[in-house]
Amino acid sequence: MLIGCVAWLAWAGCSTHKENKEESLHFLVSTPLVTDTTILKQYVSQIRSIRHIEVRSQERGYLEKVFVDEGQYVRKGQLLFQIMTKIYNAEFHKAQAEAEATAIELQNIQTLAEKNVVSPNELSMAKARLKKAQAEMELASAHLSFTKITAPYDGIIDHLDMKLGSLVDEGDLLTTLSDNSTMWVYFNVPEAEYLNYRSHKSEQNLDQVQLVLANQDIYGHHGKVETIEADFNNETGNIAFRATFPNPENLLRNGQTGNIRMSIPMPRAIIIPQKATFEIMDKKYVYIVDKADKVKLTPITVKAELPDLYIVGSGLTGSEKILLEGIRKVQDGDKISYAMKQPRQIMSDLILPSE
Repeated sequence: MLIGCVAWLAWAGCSTHKENKEESLHFLVSTPLVTDTTILKQYVSQIRSIRHIEVRSQERGYLEKVFVDEGQYVRKGQLLFQIMTKIYNAEFHKAQAEAEATAIELQNIQTLAEKNVVSPNELSMAKARLKKAQAEMELASAHLSFTKITAPYDGIIDHLDMKLGSLVDEGDLLTTLSDNSTMWVYFNVPEAEYLNYRSHKSEQNLDQVQLVLANQDIYGHHGKVETIEADFNNETGNIAFRATFPNPENLLRNGQTGNIRMSIPMPRAIIIPQKATFEIMDKKYVYIVDKADKVKLTPITVKAELPDLYIVGSGLTGSEKILLEGIRKVQDGDKISYAMKQPRQIMSDLILPSE
């Protein structure tokens, strides 16, 4: 009897302790917020001029004149450099004289051919010699024109690699020329996000991307994604996108860096506070309160992250009751008492993007 009484008292004590524990657990519970929202994705980018070329010499000689300076804006057709022309002038005049002499020779042979003094073949040979002389004159004229190097389009002169008086060879780099009227901004997108863009192209706003500059300022003009490259990079798993930005103030320069910011609409997003989650072995969990007021450990995946908020990818439907506070004080299966609070009240102090 004594043993039975002790056992009954112990059972009664444990039962009372458990009931007291369950009654003392009083927490705040809410439901996820299901709403249309927008997230911002940023990608590291490289800024390039729409046209950026190397200006090289096409002839050998001394750099006789330099008409521009580094950083100078030039117009199409403007003279940039001149290589010493004496040798090329002499070659042109020589070729010109030979062409004139050949033309006179042809006139004489043609007169003789009309009198049947020379054969028709000799007349044809004279005409061929004249064409050859004229071609050599045109070639000499082209070499002479190559001594004057002009801008192929409007742009900005970069560093001068050759200074006045330098001996330049054919193909030597003189400078580079950048057309910064429009800029191309390249950024890499992971394969999974690329598939999302292509699958929901009508839902994506690729015509209004933003550029975040190195000083964190937002560039004053929106860009448009116009090109996606053909191949993925097998080493990184990324594919290159190209956005085009106007540059009327000439703020952007070739070689700058920045971040592309893209707005991605997410209809009927399931949003929960980050404080309602916790991690176990690199996986995120929440506690769901069931119909019996017991907490149930539930794994979730995060589709996107906002300030203080998570957009849930899987694990919740949006109608569940989730534990917001005291998640470290309960265990899976504990029965709790709780107070309900509307999700918009819970998130009123949090940063939530406009719908």
